[in-house]
Amino acid sequence: MRAARGTDALKEALRDIQAPVKDQLERTVQEMWRIVAMDGELMPDVTQHLMGMKGKMFRPTLLLLASETAGQAAPSAVTMAAVVELIHLATLVHDDAVDHSVLRRGMPTINAIFSHQVSVIFGDFLYSRALLELVERGDLEPLRVFTRASNQLTLGEIRQLGAVDRLSFSEQDYEKLIKHKTAVLFRAACEVGALSGALGHRDALARFGERLGMAFQVADDLIDYTEQQETTGKPGGQDLKEHKVTLPLIAALRTVGPAARARVEALFNASEPSDALVEEVVGIVAEAGGLEYARRRGEQYAQEAEAALATLPASPARSALADAIAYVMDRRW
Repeated sequence: MRAARGTDALKEALRDIQAPVKDQLERTVQEMWRIVAMDGELMPDVTQHLMGMKGKMFRPTLLLLASETAGQAAPSAVTMAAVVELIHLATLVHDDAVDHSVLRRGMPTINAIFSHQVSVIFGDFLYSRALLELVERGDLEPLRVFTRASNQLTLGEIRQLGAVDRLSFSEQDYEKLIKHKTAVLFRAACEVGALSGALGHRDALARFGERLGMAFQVADDLIDYTEQQETTGKPGGQDLKEHKVTLPLIAALRTVGPAARARVEALFNASEPSDALVEEVVGIVAEAGGLEYARRRGEQYAQEAEAALATLPASPARSALADAIAYVMDRRW
């Protein structure tokens, strides 16, 4: 099993990954402001708060690195990087509205500060502005990739909300869900990066992005079981409190006895599970090997991402993409 690195080491690792595209990332933030500024005067406080919530710019980093794997990136790469981050922010705003979340990255959500209605409308605004930017550029292929990804993201949310018997959710159901919820945008970022300077590597980079996205989501789902609010910026055990079934629980339910399963069912039958019950179920999942199974599955996705890079020529961008795999796997496990 890979050993987790400390917070400072992970921040340094991310800086190293982003080093080849540092200047482009700075211009990406400026592009984001330009794209949302058209109607920014309508809700300036919301826009200001949201832009302050932008995180590690991981998806734009992947897009920019992918665009440089065959040499010089096209000038459009920075705009494409801004678009993918705005789509990502839109998904976060909508997620917080659906889940009634009050914290995101340690900061109050738009849902908490303003209102549920503002969250929904502003998420729609971000989606529409990002896609309108592509329409106005008249570049059909990136528009096709991002629009398809946005549609799949929505289908993923519908699939999750539509689950009736959550405890019968299978590993195959889970894989399909995280592919739609997370991996499609990673794939789109890398595929559009290829369209912005490395067209000959489009299929390989798209595959890399998808498998990296799968590993990323498994890591996130593990984090919910293993980290606390001061580390993640979100309450610990939030997935269980919201009755979300992720891979650690799916794996554990295959082996637990009747008494342990009854405690899990008690949690899912409670409208607001107590912290003590959540902690008990976390312990059940760990004891049944659910965390270890999910770690191994995440490693498999990471290996598949690494294999997808094998056909790319050696370059600083390719090396940084390979380092991104290690970063995803190490960040909080």
